[in-house]
Amino acid sequence: MGGSDQRPGPSEITVEFSPPSNVLRHAAAWTGIYAETFEVAHRQPFEVATTSPFHLLIVNERGERADGETFIEGLPKSRLSKLTGRLCLVPAGHRFSERQAPRVFARIIHVYVDPVGPLLDEELQFSELEFKPRLFFEDRDLWETALKLKTQIDKPQPNIYAEALGVVLAHELIRLNGAITEAPHGGLAGWQQKRLVEYIDAHLDEEISLKDLANIANLSPYHFARAFKRSFGEPPHHYLNGRRIERAKTLLENPARSVTEIALAVGFADPVSFAAAFHRLAGTTPTKYRRGLR
Repeated sequence: MGGSDQRPGPSEITVEFSPPSNVLRHAAAWTGIYAETFEVAHRQPFEVATTSPFHLLIVNERGERADGETFIEGLPKSRLSKLTGRLCLVPAGHRFSERQAPRVFARIIHVYVDPVGPLLDEELQFSELEFKPRLFFEDRDLWETALKLKTQIDKPQPNIYAEALGVVLAHELIRLNGAITEAPHGGLAGWQQKRLVEYIDAHLDEEISLKDLANIANLSPYHFARAFKRSFGEPPHHYLNGRRIERAKTLLENPARSVTEIALAVGFADPVSFAAAFHRLAGTTPTKYRRGLR
């Protein structure tokens, strides 16, 4: 996940939850980012704690406690009771702990950002920035990006959209910390567009990451994603899925090829995710589309 060969694994990044039987956890890891959701299943007291090598953004989707406190190293403890809609930022290496006697079934998102994430611009010097701890604040952009990442947790890997969201989240953390990041105002040059279209069409059956595409355009992933949208009118992951579905339509004209075979041939991990994407973009299922060709 990180910028070296010996980056920590999930067990070294995430929180300890006690008692573990009191929570349902779902997680996913992408390039330089790790996300986990917690749904508290019982209204019994619980505690969480960590000192992570990653920056941790805590998103309280739903939370209210009758008793308890939250601590982030460098800040006074807080006994705030109504937590819904509040965010916390725990910089890498800072101690975080919390205890709650919940009034509601809490729902929490934790997003961990690698300080040396390989998708980040080198000129940002993200790993050298000293982030300030923040306790129970509000920020619409961070909130919305974190919720978008949550929807990607159960999606097949790899996930170019989740990678792009991770890059955006890192830039939003820099903005929150008081630094300004500039993005180019123009789109991609003609040669960049041509190479990208050729590469995508030639590798639809393979895993294509945001970093792969950014390297072809000789841009950082963050600047590439913005320039791509200006040139193509949609984000890279939308364009990629569109090209895969168009290729699938051509392959469906051959009755000898099964839907499962076609799904794999256009880069989907399984026929279920292929059928969902096909229906979303074509308005029908692959099987019904094939019948309509007769």
